[in-house]
Amino acid sequence: MKYFEFRNFKLPLGQKTYIMGILNVTPDSFSDGGSYYTVESAVKRAKEMVEEGADIIDIGAESTRPGFTPVEASVELERLMPVLKALVNEIKVPISIDTTKPIVAEEALKAGAHIINDVWGLQGHPDMAKIAAKYNAGVIVMHNKNDKQYKDLMAEIREFLERSIEIALKAGIGENSIAVDPGIGFGKTFEHNVEVMRKLGYLKNSLNYPLLIGTSRKSFIGHILDLPVTEREEGTAATVAIGITAGADIVRVHNVKYMARVVKVADAIVRGEKAL
Repeated sequence: MKYFEFRNFKLPLGQKTYIMGILNVTPDSFSDGGSYYTVESAVKRAKEMVEEGADIIDIGAESTRPGFTPVEASVELERLMPVLKALVNEIKVPISIDTTKPIVAEEALKAGAHIINDVWGLQGHPDMAKIAAKYNAGVIVMHNKNDKQYKDLMAEIREFLERSIEIALKAGIGENSIAVDPGIGFGKTFEHNVEVMRKLGYLKNSLNYPLLIGTSRKSFIGHILDLPVTEREEGTAATVAIGITAGADIVRVHNVKYMARVVKVADAIVRGEKAL
């Protein structure tokens, strides 16, 4: 059996789909910016998500939505650390940190975080992989691009992720401590996002690493349904179910309660008795 393992956690793969609950402690995230901007509200929401079925909590203290305004590391840390320090003692599930800054990653790992979720796949800064390795952290490497021009979309995503995996391994990150994310909604047009969803199985089979998808409330769902971000739960549910059918191991979502139900049914069908 294969595992996704990091620090003191060892998650078996293939038995169930893991749910990563999104906790944005920012004023400007596209879906829930400002909703959990105080330590108290953020901790309360994280606990709720765990009760609703979240297996991992992913904390983001800098928005990465299209057109986002970058913040200094000091600002990101000011938002992140009080919430993280409170949660480390309050919840039993792994905590992932959504950041591209090595200094933020290191401070978070020192404080007890377990996973670094890097939207530039360890390719944005040479120190990121070394820091993750130093703390035996897990890493989620995501595909990203500054433009939306491709000659061969899926081949280029695969090649980018292969480079990220190579960087991780060379830095000393364990083979079983790496998960990949095709970066739906990042550096891609509507048509690209739909193609990635249609061909997730290709990435799963060609890379053979745990696969995470982050489709929750994304704009391509809004484009299909012609609905605002607040009305995209059914569309998100469809992508979660399709993703599980294609081999996704982790789904990153906002509405844990509803998506846990979707995951349970999809797992029962795709994975059979193992998931029940």
